[in-house]
Amino acid sequence: MTGAGVVFLTTFLASVVEAIEMVTIVVGVGATRGYRYTLLGAAGGLLVLVVVIALGGVALAAIPIGPLRLMVGSLLLLFGLQWYRKGIVRVAARGFAGYHGREPLDGPPEPGGVDWTAAFLAFKGVSLEGLEIAIIVVSFGVSAGQLGISIVGGAAAIVVVGAIGFALQGPLERIPRSFLQLVVGTMLTSFGTFWALEGLGVNWPQSDADIVLLLIFYGLSAITFIGLERRARQQLLEVVRT
Repeated sequence: MTGAGVVFLTTFLASVVEAIEMVTIVVGVGATRGYRYTLLGAAGGLLVLVVVIALGGVALAAIPIGPLRLMVGSLLLLFGLQWYRKGIVRVAARGFAGYHGREPLDGPPEPGGVDWTAAFLAFKGVSLEGLEIAIIVVSFGVSAGQLGISIVGGAAAIVVVGAIGFALQGPLERIPRSFLQLVVGTMLTSFGTFWALEGLGVNWPQSDADIVLLLIFYGLSAITFIGLERRARQQLLEVVRT
């Protein structure tokens, strides 16, 4: 039987990796579209996770996560690429200083409306990453004979990373919306690419660390596309003036 301290530290550190991805999506979507329905979606994802753990127990470790990654990754790509494209166009038009007001087509709905997009994105991010945390916690806890300590380690990771994400809420809301939309679109596209290809059986050489490489790739691509878009706009203006 492995010591309780070792089990706690191992599950905590392993869960932190997934929790960072979970909170990154929730905070990014919340800062872009508003936190009310984003947090409701995240809460729904956590509720589903609790139910799955309660019903599945040890059998949770045997759930095939490949098809789930493919489905969620594809959905994130659909949303992420839309925001990615719109962010590029708007930053190219307004610059990185951007526009601090609310975008009429992509901002939160008017009072009384329901932002299903924000809730859905947060729900998917929390449920998928939460399921991976649950698999880590259950599989390691059972094998070490310390399931209770393992659950505490996973829960502690979510609480700590969630608190850090909440602390960043204020600074994120001061970022221009057009630029923030590009950043969130880049993140969602990167996560979606990673999960979709994993679901298709691709083995990433550095595991979750390759998400950073995807972020860099899509970030550099965005800078390139912004330059091309600005050049096209400038040429169009010159044609109009002449």
